[in-house]
Amino acid sequence: MSENNGNGKSPVRVGVYVCHCGTNISKMVDVVKIAELLSEHANVVISRQYKFMCSEPGQSLIIDDIKAHNLDRIVVAACSPLMHEPTFRAAVERGGLNRYLFEMVNIREQVSWVSTDYQAATNKALALIKGAIARVMFHQPLEMRRVPINKRVLIIGGGIAGIEAALTVADAGYEVVLVEKDDSIGGHMAKFDKTFPTLDCAACILTPKMVAVGKHPKIRLMTYSQIEKVDGYIGNFKVTVRQKARFVDVNKCNSCGSCYEACPSQPYPLDRKLILGNIVFKEGRRLKPRRPLSLGPAHDLTVLTAAQPMPEQVRRLSREETEEILPQI
Repeated sequence: MSENNGNGKSPVRVGVYVCHCGTNISKMVDVVKIAELLSEHANVVISRQYKFMCSEPGQSLIIDDIKAHNLDRIVVAACSPLMHEPTFRAAVERGGLNRYLFEMVNIREQVSWVSTDYQAATNKALALIKGAIARVMFHQPLEMRRVPINKRVLIIGGGIAGIEAALTVADAGYEVVLVEKDDSIGGHMAKFDKTFPTLDCAACILTPKMVAVGKHPKIRLMTYSQIEKVDGYIGNFKVTVRQKARFVDVNKCNSCGSCYEACPSQPYPLDRKLILGNIVFKEGRRLKPRRPLSLGPAHDLTVLTAAQPMPEQVRRLSREETEEILPQI
């Protein structure tokens, strides 16, 4: 097999390096045999195996062979690319090659650590390395460059997770756009009375964070809005957001509730009330208690969590109160 190396030279000259990783790989893969078999590959000029390829001596092998054998592609079979791909790319670059004329094969996590059959693991590792050799032949030299980016972060969803993310990013000094589809941030947590497992007050945790989002100079809050379109690429996204009409000037509104009292539309969400003082201006559907004689929850949280009874434990109604409530259900 003969392939052009992208620089007008032919054939491609590949160097292959198989790592023992101590015994992490060699205990389940025949590293020595693989290196010998790969040395017979048509485009492989040099094939080596070494105890620790990520060590300085291991990297020196690659650098010296690039210069001595005029290699123009490098394949390393070792551990996870997440761990050592930058290490080997830097070594390739120090040898005089473009850092992207390199391919790495993970034969530790993907072969040795997940195999129990020695021969099957060896065959699998050999097949993966041959695939990497075939792939690296088509690699072209690339150059890194710096491009300007928009240092703004878009966070979709204004629940407790989105709120916490927005505050963290904004406190780090970046501009944040927080988009929420409902008319208020808070999400599901705003509907909870307590949080599991400590039974802490949900509102006591959530409300200060909601206020912090609204007042933070680095956060632009867009409620009652939805994402329409996302274009661009990492670092320069262009996002189209549709903000629904509120028919209220949010800059002048002080949440007095007067407009809600006169509003002819269906209240939303249905399971909330708007209360000012002792006056209930508007409310959604009534929630039927499962036990008519009790205003408490259907489940006893003290049993579920082995916690001590809370001060606001279930209160039993008097017969007079029950007779007054039941006709309304």
